[in-house]
Amino acid sequence: MDGYVHIAEHGMVGDLQTAALVSSDGTIDWWCTPRFDSPSVFASLLDGARGGHCGLRAVPEQPKSGTVRQLYLSDTAILITRFMAPEGVGEIADFMVPIESAEPTGRHRLIRVVRVVRGGLAFAFDCRPRFDYARASHELVRPGEDSAVFRGPGTDLHLQAVGPVTLEAVEGDITSRFRLEAGETAAFVLTSDTAGAPRPAAPSAANVAAEFETCNAFWLRWLRRSTYRGRWQDMVNRSAITLKLLTYAPTGAPIAALTMGLPEQVGGERNWDYRYTWIRDASLSVRALLDLGFAEEAAAFRGWLRDRLASGGTASGEPLQIMYRIDGEPHLTEEVLDHLEGYRGSAPVRAGNAAADQIQLDIYGEAVYALAQSGDIGGIREWEDVTKVIDWLADHWDRPDEGIWETRGGRKDFTYSRLMTWVAFDRSIRLATACSRPADVARWTGTRDAIFQQIIERGWHDGRQAFVQHYDTDVLDASILLMPKVGFVPPRDPAWLSTLDAIGRELVSDSLVYRYNPEASPDGLRGSEGTFCLCSFLYIEALAKADRLRQARYAFDKMLTYANHVGLFAEEIGPTGEQLGNFPQAFTHLALISAAVALNDRIEQASDR
Repeated sequence: MDGYVHIAEHGMVGDLQTAALVSSDGTIDWWCTPRFDSPSVFASLLDGARGGHCGLRAVPEQPKSGTVRQLYLSDTAILITRFMAPEGVGEIADFMVPIESAEPTGRHRLIRVVRVVRGGLAFAFDCRPRFDYARASHELVRPGEDSAVFRGPGTDLHLQAVGPVTLEAVEGDITSRFRLEAGETAAFVLTSDTAGAPRPAAPSAANVAAEFETCNAFWLRWLRRSTYRGRWQDMVNRSAITLKLLTYAPTGAPIAALTMGLPEQVGGERNWDYRYTWIRDASLSVRALLDLGFAEEAAAFRGWLRDRLASGGTASGEPLQIMYRIDGEPHLTEEVLDHLEGYRGSAPVRAGNAAADQIQLDIYGEAVYALAQSGDIGGIREWEDVTKVIDWLADHWDRPDEGIWETRGGRKDFTYSRLMTWVAFDRSIRLATACSRPADVARWTGTRDAIFQQIIERGWHDGRQAFVQHYDTDVLDASILLMPKVGFVPPRDPAWLSTLDAIGRELVSDSLVYRYNPEASPDGLRGSEGTFCLCSFLYIEALAKADRLRQARYAFDKMLTYANHVGLFAEEIGPTGEQLGNFPQAFTHLALISAAVALNDRIEQASDR
């Protein structure tokens, strides 16, 4: 496919500070280190020729005679790629041992273990790093035949081999050709570190085996904390692991997706950098994990969120920015990497995100909702920060904004933004009352009720018999599917059922849901996009809560068929069922969890009647 593997043909491995994508042919074609939002070392996903990669694959005696399969070791983030040929069967285990320290570290280890389980197989290995999004050159240093160091700007990448392997230098890169017989094992350890840091100790087969067991034990131990025992447990577990892998452990901040620049339409310009922490996405991600019993992750994010609330606001005067870097840094200057051709020619490739400067009023509702779900509002100073924000919002809620979808076509009075400001006041009132905290509850209540009345009067369209995208249109928007979830309307209210029917007629295609119709509501960008996986799962949850269980279950089962071979989802589904957009997408996986929990609960309640 033009030298590119499909977006969906990948699994993810990570250590809770960084992560990499491994394609189904055994190639690491995306890795940014030492953090999720660092410049890339391998980025052939965005430019097959220039981006850099680390390949490891079997070479059958007869070309194209083999079969490749990829899977996760059950309930872990250990990725297995199996090569099956007439002369033998081999497999690669890719993994990173989770770093449980609360401190960020410059050293990260990606381990690739290859073994043959039947017969004998030849393998090809090549390591071609391209530092700083392939903008910087590197120096190759050879400490020995089984090791190499790639010295890039600010980062060293150490390569160490274990087993019957000899590394050869070719034009500044490393290659190796070797053969293993049944029972034989080799390993390649990639260690990224700060430039000039001490060289890692030479690994042994015993060391590698011990790290494999440590990684396996971590994930099994972590997943045992899940309280979910319903249907679809495998998919819920995989989504939970994915959300954990996308969370930066030192700060507790989840990122929206691992990648940048992957297109919503192949060849189009809707190519954004999602390696940052959106207040909205992160709040919803943590809420999904909390629904499964992962309280520690929720507490860590609330600490990060409280730090943002206490930071004193932004240069624009807003108390919160819509997104931050994972350490809380607010500056995300967007630049175009015009030396990269983009995935299958999808340009421009952007690093950074100019949407950070947008106004999206819904984030205040999501932030307070995240704090309110557990009832933990922290100490006195934390509550003071919350009240300052809500008092500020009481004066500033009635404004147009860019909305949840970060459109670049001008500010509007988006219904969803008003809905979530209603949530901000409603949940703050509940917190103040339940926890006996000082607050201007009378003013907050009046504001909440004014927002409610405004949505009913201006967000409802009599002609459509539905709530619409913004106050000056009759266009529908799938973000409205969250109305019953946040308690704005009962899930079987006639007005809501009428809205649900309208969305089903206009935005749903074979259970897949579009965000909105960009032709009817121009968003300032060229091209089209696929159906939005988040919205598809929100639709399923809304159907379930409306007791349309047969329709909801059928839609859910169909939606699961769009997961890739290891249970991961990107942002969107294209017209022929292909995955599009950044990958894997936290929004999709958190919505899958929420839909699975809600649907399972409604099925159980119905069976008890």
